[in-house]
Amino acid sequence: MSKIIDGKLIAQNVKDNLKVKVAEFEKEYGRKITLAVVLVGENPASQVYVKNKIRATEYVGMKSLSFNLPENSTENEVSELIKSLSSDNSVDGILVQLPLPKHLDENKILALIPAEKDVDGFLAENVGNLMLGLPTTVACTPFGVLQMLKSENIDLVGKNAVVIGRSNIVGKPMAMLLLKENCTVTICHSKTQNLKEICKTADVLVAAIGRPKFVTADMVKEGAVVIDVGINRTENGLVGDVDFDAVKDIAGYISPVPGGVGPMTIAMLLENTYICAKRREN
Repeated sequence: MSKIIDGKLIAQNVKDNLKVKVAEFEKEYGRKITLAVVLVGENPASQVYVKNKIRATEYVGMKSLSFNLPENSTENEVSELIKSLSSDNSVDGILVQLPLPKHLDENKILALIPAEKDVDGFLAENVGNLMLGLPTTVACTPFGVLQMLKSENIDLVGKNAVVIGRSNIVGKPMAMLLLKENCTVTICHSKTQNLKEICKTADVLVAAIGRPKFVTADMVKEGAVVIDVGINRTENGLVGDVDFDAVKDIAGYISPVPGGVGPMTIAMLLENTYICAKRREN
C-alpha cells in the first residue's frame, strides 16, 4: 500500500508559512500585497475557482481585488482593464481566470500582463526564463507538484521521470522543473508509441492528460511516485487521470483526487504573488 501524499495538508502548511511572511512584508514596506483577479462571464466552475482563490488570498493576509465582467465584454473592454491594473503600482499580481469566452483572444489578453505581475507563470518571458534556468514565476500547478515531492523528501536526482501530457501550463513546465532537479525526463502525449512501456520505466510518473482513470496498474512500476494532476467530472464524482484504487497497491507514493494537486495550485498562486511583490520591492 502506497503512502498518500496529502496535498490539502501541504497546501495548508504553505499558506500558514505565507501568513507569517505576508505580515512581515506589510510591516517592512507599509502596504498590503495585492492580487487582482479578473473573471469574464459566468462559467460556474470558474466562479467557484475564483471564490476559492479570493478566500485563500484573504486567509494569508493579502488584499484581493475582484473584477467580474459580463460574458459579452469586448476585447477592448477587457484589455483596458488589464492595462489599468498593469500600470497600478499598488497591484502586485494579475490573474485572468481561464477559459475566457470564445470571442476573446486569450493569448492577446494575457500578453498585456507585465511579466513581473504574471502570478500564473503563463507568459512567454517567464516560460523562457524557466527554460533557461533563470529566476522566474513558475506555473502554479507544476510548482505545486514539485513542492509535494519535496515535502515528502523524495530524492529526484538521477531518477527517471515521465510526464503524460504536453500542455503549456502543466506538462511542459513540469518537465522543465524535473529536469532542473536532475531527473531524466520523458514527455508522453497522444502520439506517443509504446506508452505503457515508457510509463513502466518511471520512478516518478506525473499524469496530466485530462482523461479519467487513464493510468492503469499495468502502466506503473513497483514503488514509483505517482502524481495525478487530472480533475475529471464523471457520474461518480471527481476522478483523476490515474485509476487510484488499482494503482495505490503498486505505487510507493500517490496523490489523490480530490485533495492532491488541486489545493496546491491555489497555495502556489499565493506563493507566486508573494514572490512577485518581493521582486517589485527589491
